[in-house]
Amino acid sequence: MKTSAFVYPWDVNGDPGAARTIARTGVGRATLAAAYHSTRALTPRHPRYRIVTAEHAAVLYPPGPGWEGRPLRPYEAGDWAPGDAYGEAAAALADAGLEVHTWVVLAHNSRLGAEHPGTSVVNAYGDRYPWAPCIAQPATRAYLVDLAAEAAVRPGARGTELESLGWYGLAHLHAHDKIGGVGLGDAGQYLMSLCFCPDCRAGYEAHGLDAGDLAVAVRTALEPVWQGAPSDGGWAGVEKLLGTATAAATRAFRDAAARSLQEAAVAAVRAAAPEGFQVLLHADPVSYHCGANAGVDPAHILSVADGVVVPCTGGAGLLTPFAEQRRAGAVLAANFTVVSGMGGSPATLAEDASRARDLGATELRLYHAGLASDADLKAVRRALAGL
Repeated sequence: MKTSAFVYPWDVNGDPGAARTIARTGVGRATLAAAYHSTRALTPRHPRYRIVTAEHAAVLYPPGPGWEGRPLRPYEAGDWAPGDAYGEAAAALADAGLEVHTWVVLAHNSRLGAEHPGTSVVNAYGDRYPWAPCIAQPATRAYLVDLAAEAAVRPGARGTELESLGWYGLAHLHAHDKIGGVGLGDAGQYLMSLCFCPDCRAGYEAHGLDAGDLAVAVRTALEPVWQGAPSDGGWAGVEKLLGTATAAATRAFRDAAARSLQEAAVAAVRAAAPEGFQVLLHADPVSYHCGANAGVDPAHILSVADGVVVPCTGGAGLLTPFAEQRRAGAVLAANFTVVSGMGGSPATLAEDASRARDLGATELRLYHAGLASDADLKAVRRALAGL
């Protein structure tokens, strides 16, 4: 199975041995961040530092001249990834014998929401989510499509993985998160992720809903949840809280917005890329789910992209809906966390990968070579040698 490890440029740049260390694990590819959200990251082997603080979402290369004069444009990185940090790291990884693909985070950008608050998702209570650009807004969509094309097709890259290419909602590892006081199940998460910006209000209206009445219905449905009532049950739970027809109309609008954005972004990447360039999406097979692994319809997305990267650390079951489509040549990459301190289990990687292969996985992704300890990387090397 082809295997790739996720990497940040700051894991490699300034550390002459980093690329070789990654190659010695047995992976054949590095999925290298070219556009990434704010983060605080450990670098356990770097000779100069241990903690990197990426203060805001940024492109990790010099953005092109086509952004001049546009109000929505990518931010350049600060001293955590200066200059063409992506290009420098990509060259080192390639010199170590690794094929390099880009890793592009799209609809997840707290600085964009802070400086352009009108771009953010707004919930039924009027609260803005600055980390979550609303993908129904035309200007935001145009920005995301152009960013996808530029960040994905970096010199020498053989493919890309597009993360957060869909709706982002309430669930988010924000700085010092304190939103766990009330347990929101699947249905509650959906209601708290519905957007009520002007474009989304118009979208609901086009699907036969009164946006004001919908906001009232969401708040009314959630009131028992704040008092401790459960809000789980998957989509049936959403239908119970909102009513079947209303729930279906919200999902129809949001699914259509996500699908058309995904189609446009993939088409833009392909138009900018050389022949044979691979385009994958980080995806969840339940279309109403929000987050880094965008909710998609498996049949639709496999007709648009070359494949998907599916979260499998908690189990490989999410592969099944994609595998059931049986699309010839489609990439189904099982993504496993291999950092023990982040809930991963590199010691069971061989067993987990075998189970994922039985469920239809064609490739593996390992999160994350730069964050993993030496012991974790040794376990990865042993696992990959046995596959």
